[in-house]
Amino acid sequence: MERAATERLFFALWPDGALQGRLAAWAKLAAGRGRAMRRENLHLTLAFLGDTEAALLPEIKALAASVQFDPIRLPLDRVGYWKHNRIIWCGASEEPQTLSALVADLRARLSAAGIRYDPKPFVSHVTLVRDAAGLPEAPAWAPLIWEAADFALVGSVRVEARVTYQLLQRFPAKAG
Repeated sequence: MERAATERLFFALWPDGALQGRLAAWAKLAAGRGRAMRRENLHLTLAFLGDTEAALLPEIKALAASVQFDPIRLPLDRVGYWKHNRIIWCGASEEPQTLSALVADLRARLSAAGIRYDPKPFVSHVTLVRDAAGLPEAPAWAPLIWEAADFALVGSVRVEARVTYQLLQRFPAKAG
């Protein structure tokens, strides 16, 4: 029996080029013996769908287009280290309610439509470094402000043994 074509998908806040550049600079500062994330792959995951039937893509896009949320002002003012998966990350010391509401609405719509996603509790963070041995001494981190007026559906593909993320569609805030 032939398997259905799948795509590896997730929803994310996707930073603009200027913010990606500042986050990439943080990643290089923190890398030490770890592997800094490539600038073009820096993002904040909202819901990870994983391998998903390609035939569901139109339904997933329509579902995301129906999500109602206000623009998000996310202060990236913390840098931390998770020893269990050897990740250096940055995030907000206090998660904005607008971000929590976006994640809750998106995940509720995915659940209602029967579309599978990783149900782990949402932890707002941007992965900066993988395979890190710990958080190195670094200069004081000057907080960054992320103004997010949309979120994205992203595909993850392997290109020449490297994971590359492709923006499939952006979904704007419905403020007003």
